[in-house]
Amino acid sequence: MWPVIFDFGEISIFGFQFHPVINSYGFMLMIAFYSCYYFLNKDLKRLGYKAKLAGDIVFAAALGGILGSKIYYLIENFDRVKVDPIGMIFSGAGLVFLGGLMGGTLAVTYVIKKNNLTWIKFADIVAPLLILGYAVGRIGCLLVGDDYGLPTHLPWGIAFPEGLPPSTYAIFQTYYPWVNLEGFDPGVLKVHPTPIYESLLGFGIFYYLYQRRTSVTVVGSLFFTYLVLAGVERFLMEFLRVNPKYLFSFSGAQLLSLIMIGLGSWFLTHPVKQPQELPSE
Repeated sequence: MWPVIFDFGEISIFGFQFHPVINSYGFMLMIAFYSCYYFLNKDLKRLGYKAKLAGDIVFAAALGGILGSKIYYLIENFDRVKVDPIGMIFSGAGLVFLGGLMGGTLAVTYVIKKNNLTWIKFADIVAPLLILGYAVGRIGCLLVGDDYGLPTHLPWGIAFPEGLPPSTYAIFQTYYPWVNLEGFDPGVLKVHPTPIYESLLGFGIFYYLYQRRTSVTVVGSLFFTYLVLAGVERFLMEFLRVNPKYLFSFSGAQLLSLIMIGLGSWFLTHPVKQPQELPSE
């Protein structure tokens, strides 16, 4: 774990005390957004769009994504919010991807509509970047000890004694009472390092989609392929995570993943017609 990259210590300015730090989670979010901006700007230049458009889209995705993911996290962990509302709201952890996808999509849609652009065409352009940002963000989760998986005796299991929250027997009993702890002793537990699993899968999906981006013949097909692949990845990964189960013993993330898979599969077999794109403002 490496939650803090650099600690500047106590700084006094005009009588005010500050303690600035560079958090690893925030740093990886910055890396994710700048990586997406780099690839998006490169593709938009290739396609003849204005340079400013890439910055507008990434900014909207960042703002909408962070708000959406935090709201989803608070809803999914409402029991913990009731215990510590301030800590949960202002915690640096807990940015859930599926909530971020919904929030970011709404914000980017606003930018696309504002510029009189074709939504489905831009969905293809940003599809590889969605999973790239996800993969980089998961590295941040690993560094702060967040979003880890179920307890395990496997040799590559990782313990997070200072995670958010710590991976201790008591924490699992308190916050995740549905998790079976049979065969595990009290103390710090090793867990599935699901952020590593998801980063590796995410980078693999990114590479596949990025290689296909210049050979799209059916509008929307790359985006809908992303929905299927990202949905399958998250659906399967949820079996190793600690999220509560709801309908048919599926977690909320799994139910949303099934919707992603269903929508992606439907539109891959029933292609949408490309609307005419109006000149941007």
